[in-house]
Amino acid sequence: MPGRKIWITRAQPGADATASRVKALGHEALVAPLLSVQPVAGAEVDLTDIGALAFTSANGVRAFAELSPARDLKIFAVGAATAAAAKAVGFRKVLSADGDVEALAEGIVGRQREIHGVVLHPGAAEPAGDLVGLLKDQGVEARSLVLYDTAPVSFTAEQRAGLDGVEVALLHSPKAAEALVELLKTHPMPDLKVLGLSQAVMKPLARAKIAHKAFAPFPLEAALLNLIDRTPD
Repeated sequence: MPGRKIWITRAQPGADATASRVKALGHEALVAPLLSVQPVAGAEVDLTDIGALAFTSANGVRAFAELSPARDLKIFAVGAATAAAAKAVGFRKVLSADGDVEALAEGIVGRQREIHGVVLHPGAAEPAGDLVGLLKDQGVEARSLVLYDTAPVSFTAEQRAGLDGVEVALLHSPKAAEALVELLKTHPMPDLKVLGLSQAVMKPLARAKIAHKAFAPFPLEAALLNLIDRTPD
């Protein structure tokens, strides 16, 4: 079966990592992020009373690492990619939930006796899920720290033309899905097949005029990539 042209929509630097995995599967990867990551000006890290860090994205890990040299705290990561990012910047005590935000919250609640202090969630201005709220509902003291934001990328006419021939688009977040919906208003792609990391990611596309959509059975990129060869022609 010949390889397909796959549109990698996630923000950098994660986009390049996904592209490498797509190419390893024998497909062509087009990197054209729908979102860009922008650090929050003036953000500061205060670890007073913090007993553990919880990350729901590799971008959150990288943003934290740029602002703080602390690497001795226990890390709770939403999945394998985020856990790998934490280890790459020097964290040693890293646990992965291998799931979504709800799975991460459950994992933290199950180990709350090991956490001597507040759980800090460094992340985006608009996180995909309410981790802090989930933890507080279970009696775990937690707070968020906004370190970055994501903004839709404005595609030029040349970039839109470069999307011609794309068969499948991969979406990693609801915000990226929202950006895709806006792009489709000016650049319709009725033959496009869209695969999402989770059902929540795909929700903004409920009324989108596209050929096919599906979401991974588990919110892991490996499960998302497995959908490519199962997608109809």
